[in-house]
Amino acid sequence: MKEIKRVVVGMSGGVDSTVTALLLKQQGMEPVGVTLWMWGGQDNAQEAAQLCKTMGIEHRTLDLRDRFLKEVVEPFADEYTAGRTPNPCVRCNRHIKFSALWEVASQLDAGIATGHYARVLRTEKGAFIAKGTDLSKEQSYVLWDLPRWLVDYLYLPLGDKNKKQIRAIAAEAGLSVAQKADSQDICFVPDGDYAAVLERLRPGQNPPGRFLDEEGRVLGEHRGLWHYTIGQRKGLGISFGKPMFVKEIRGQTGDVVLAENDSLFRSSLTVTRLNWLDRDKLEQPEEFEVKLRYSAKPVQALVIPEGAGARLELQTPHRAVTPGQSAVFYKGDILCGGGIIQA
Repeated sequence: MKEIKRVVVGMSGGVDSTVTALLLKQQGMEPVGVTLWMWGGQDNAQEAAQLCKTMGIEHRTLDLRDRFLKEVVEPFADEYTAGRTPNPCVRCNRHIKFSALWEVASQLDAGIATGHYARVLRTEKGAFIAKGTDLSKEQSYVLWDLPRWLVDYLYLPLGDKNKKQIRAIAAEAGLSVAQKADSQDICFVPDGDYAAVLERLRPGQNPPGRFLDEEGRVLGEHRGLWHYTIGQRKGLGISFGKPMFVKEIRGQTGDVVLAENDSLFRSSLTVTRLNWLDRDKLEQPEEFEVKLRYSAKPVQALVIPEGAGARLELQTPHRAVTPGQSAVFYKGDILCGGGIIQA
């Protein structure tokens, strides 16, 4: 592959993406800042444009609101309505962010870069995504569904740094975002109120239903599936005389199954929609370190190919395995691939 000099940088107006562009420029590359307008107003685009002007680099804005609604927000609502708990950031990375950045990069004969806290390792065997060195910010989990070929063109300059270092770099360069607060929530659910957003998207499609125990006995009435996720204890709105947790959400019947904590541990699960970044496919059962949620501790698992998906046999039972979330596979620091957890 020929040497890449220009790099299209996803610019959100935050400190991470801004320092990403700055570091690439300092390394002798030619960054082009691109802000993806996906939700809300244009404040981020205007701030990113000003930051690019300060750094002396080109800036563009892409209006992706319709595409984002169709490819990320609507599927998010569909998944919740079906009783699953999706990770929209994973879907957005595949279908919106990196896809749109590549559309610009391919026109400019450029690479692409983002402010994710992960690394790209370039070896004789090819390029691989690896965990960021600051495990408190590590973000490789949300990159498992990228196309394998794209990693050759990918730059992640923050992966060997921590947040304190990033803010110091921004401050030294006199950039206004040096102390800007991090964004914490899903961009289209800024206050964390999923149910309110879903009600606007699917009005009247979240009727009350039954709380059941594991034997199918009715325990009471719930407020609608959107208000619950696997493992939840608080906010059930009913007292049982002992701690009870959400074990299962049944989208087809509208029932929520409750159980005591010990019943929430699973040692086996299935995944579909596999995507591999370190190989073409999994040929035979193999051991991996697996993360079953973004913030979960990794567990050792035997991944067994089954049809278009795989079955995972966990070495240690894991609590609150949640359909719709991502199971992400690692070998040491290397991100190998992942899939979507099924019921």
